[in-house]
Amino acid sequence: MNFHFLGICGTAMAGTAVALRGLGHTITGSDANVYPPMSLFLEDQGISIRLGYAPENLPDSCDLLVVGNAISRGNPELEAALDRRLRYASLPEVLRQFLLQGRRNLVVTGTHGKTTTTSMLAWILESAERRPSWMIGGIPKNLERGALFREGDFTVLEGDEYDTAFFDKRSKFLHYLPEIVVINNLEFDHADIFENLDAIKLAFRRLVHVVPRNGLIVANGDDANVREVVAAAPCPVCFVGLSAENDAHLTNVRLDPEHASFALRQGAPHTAAGDGSTRFSLPLSGLFNVRNAAAAAVVARHVGVSDAKIRDALAAFQGVKRRQEIRATVRGVILVDDFGHHPTALRQTLEALRHRWPTARLWAFFEPRSNTTRRAIFQKELSEALALADGVFVSQVARLDQLPLENRLDPERVIHDLHAKGREAHYLPTAAEIARVAAARLRPGDVAVLFSNGSFDGLHERLAAALVDSR
Repeated sequence: MNFHFLGICGTAMAGTAVALRGLGHTITGSDANVYPPMSLFLEDQGISIRLGYAPENLPDSCDLLVVGNAISRGNPELEAALDRRLRYASLPEVLRQFLLQGRRNLVVTGTHGKTTTTSMLAWILESAERRPSWMIGGIPKNLERGALFREGDFTVLEGDEYDTAFFDKRSKFLHYLPEIVVINNLEFDHADIFENLDAIKLAFRRLVHVVPRNGLIVANGDDANVREVVAAAPCPVCFVGLSAENDAHLTNVRLDPEHASFALRQGAPHTAAGDGSTRFSLPLSGLFNVRNAAAAAVVARHVGVSDAKIRDALAAFQGVKRRQEIRATVRGVILVDDFGHHPTALRQTLEALRHRWPTARLWAFFEPRSNTTRRAIFQKELSEALALADGVFVSQVARLDQLPLENRLDPERVIHDLHAKGREAHYLPTAAEIARVAAARLRPGDVAVLFSNGSFDGLHERLAAALVDSR
């Protein structure tokens, strides 16, 4: 078939486009926001991208138009497709129709940790020679691509609660025909879609109610919101967490600067640590990554992977691009890239980086770009999270013309609150200004983490160049 992707550079869209091309389909696509790593990933796979949206981008022969959830009415390419009465579908619909029917679909959900946990689980199954397919909203370093579909029983999917498309306001994960669902945690997010936390809980309850009776839910038992949404589950639930009341109990957690280890007790017969538990380690820091690994291990056990193979896979797990990823060291300054944008994710990442480099000055660069952090909802929480850094730079709110002033995050107030906490903090609207000022402030031994769910207008490259020029 001939597929044309509108918004092909979205992480899931790009991965699925490449996967469908691998199955022999013809792929074309367009996008207005083209930046690494997805642009390079598509180029490497032989898929050319048309920059911008225009009617002439539509191929003469198009069997199915795949519409990304960022595409809305008024998009000239979409309008031309509707005028031509082209057949169209959302990405989750394409997955369900062409790739998921009849398979054992393992869906990882939650506000935080979805990408890493999905990557861990896919890597465990791959290492155990189960030949899984996967669809992940990022690029796992072990797997080298965000999506791959092939023959085999299992498909591992990152399940997003965000809406499906402009014509389908249901959450994406409702389309994925799950056998097993992981729920890592639940907080308020996606303020452009959900009115409040209760609305998010409703979406997760709907997911819970489509898990089959012979399926399984693996849930964070230490999260009260998670326990609430799975209370009426029609299938077995396995609670995972630090509390002893969980079905899978995390004990003896050790967090080293560049490694973490833990024991996981889940009844008999998993015995390797002398107390009915098995010990696992991974070359990542942070308690949140321990929780991610434990959830992945519980699912892998359930589908028959041995503890020995799980242990070997986790020990070899290299992480995901744009998750605490060291991009460069310039003049002794370590530049770290991170996708974090929710206050909880910022806090957890800064805690992990502080643990990894305890004596370094830690700088946080934050772009308010997500549809939640562009709004004033987390005004107080953002300054509290960023205060874990020694110094902070905040840029102008992205697409600020789309939000009225009273609903918009106030970056200058964030800076004021950080000053009140004794932190050095700067509000500079553009990446060019930030790079110029920051280069004069950074010194050898510092760690600079750049938080954005976009490109931050090339701040990594700008800052690296400014550091070189400041010699």
